[in-house]
Amino acid sequence: MTERLYYTDSFLHEFDAQVLEAFEIGGEAAVVLDRTAFYPASGGQLCDTGILQVSPGDGAPIELRVKRVEENSQGDVVHLLDAPAGCQLDPGTDVHGRVDAERRRDHMQQHSGQHVLSAAFIKLLDVPTLSFHMGDEICTVDLAAQGVSAEELAKVQELGNRIVWENRAVTVRFVDLEQARVMGVRKLPNLDKIAVKTRKDAPAGNSSSDQEAEGALVGGGHQLRLIEISGFDLNACGGTHVGNTGQIGPILMRKSEKVARGVRIEFVCGDRALATALQDFRVLTEAATVLSTHLWEVPQQVRKLGEEVRAARKAQLRLSAELAELWADRLCGEAVETDGYKLVRQVYADRDVWFVKTLAQKLTRHSRVLALLGTTAEQPTVVFARSQDLDLDASRLMKEVLAKTNGRGGGSRDLAQGGLTSSDQVTAAIDAAAGLVRTLLSTA
Repeated sequence: MTERLYYTDSFLHEFDAQVLEAFEIGGEAAVVLDRTAFYPASGGQLCDTGILQVSPGDGAPIELRVKRVEENSQGDVVHLLDAPAGCQLDPGTDVHGRVDAERRRDHMQQHSGQHVLSAAFIKLLDVPTLSFHMGDEICTVDLAAQGVSAEELAKVQELGNRIVWENRAVTVRFVDLEQARVMGVRKLPNLDKIAVKTRKDAPAGNSSSDQEAEGALVGGGHQLRLIEISGFDLNACGGTHVGNTGQIGPILMRKSEKVARGVRIEFVCGDRALATALQDFRVLTEAATVLSTHLWEVPQQVRKLGEEVRAARKAQLRLSAELAELWADRLCGEAVETDGYKLVRQVYADRDVWFVKTLAQKLTRHSRVLALLGTTAEQPTVVFARSQDLDLDASRLMKEVLAKTNGRGGGSRDLAQGGLTSSDQVTAAIDAAAGLVRTLLSTA
């Protein structure tokens, strides 16, 4: 089994090792080493990447990119390589590994920051963390809570950053499983369940909480790896962490949302927090410039604009409805009654679906009118409507027309609407509907 060098030194970026196994996974070259500083994706934390350097006796060193690191069901750390065709690393081959130090530092900041936040949620709100997920841009923790207020989040963030500024020591210790039960670990794994899972025939856990607990097991599953933040937190974890809380950098919580199991909190730490805050500031500054207002007055101005837009939209709809009524009166007055009904056919290139539907409703308030309308603005759409005293099913008419045009839609006997794939189909669909009307009226 691979010796995991990151267990005792998260700042170790280079190491020497030997290949234990070499194989392929889905056509990708993969190796298991006797020792490694590469962290495999586990416990909600992303994996390390980097380089494996091989020095053949008869040539220049070859550098193979470590693009992914995983842990298999046997507990081996598997390095998946970007290797050229025919490159074979035989068991016993000496390699030199180099971990991407910038990526490792980012992961240490995010994971250690999560420990600080999870402990702060316990201390201030008595809310435990259910799971942790590290993304390439944003990290999240899921909390066992029905809700967390903005004021509570602010207090948790304030406490977390105070722990960062105090630069408390972050240390690693290894204890026996039984000893861990009485040490006040914040989130003590189910040790009885873990003892079962260490058997070779036991299934692997799926949740990040299970993976974090299993990742903390060392020495054949007989010891637990604990991460301690001096005077603040003690938790079982197999991930990579900073040496003191000052190395976490600022902690910035982004938003909270309700999820199935509780509340999800988005956050970033360290370099990510700085980059995010700067981006927020740039966006806010640009918005203030566009609105010709002070930076801190942007929310107020945005709310004011929103109210103005809603008022303008309401006025626009009222005017559109009045215009539709005027057009309906004019179109009905110009239409000639044939076979006992008036047929109104119109296609608009500059009117939206709302206006076309409103016009159809206004038209069919008149007696014995069939409206076949369409718009080519935005989504090509047709609207069919009939007066109450006209025995015709608009939805049936729409269904038969859409069947010939591969469109989608539906409606009621009074009014139906259909979306088409191109503007060219609108007039053709209305022509097809007009041709079907006589048949449908005779069979109604």
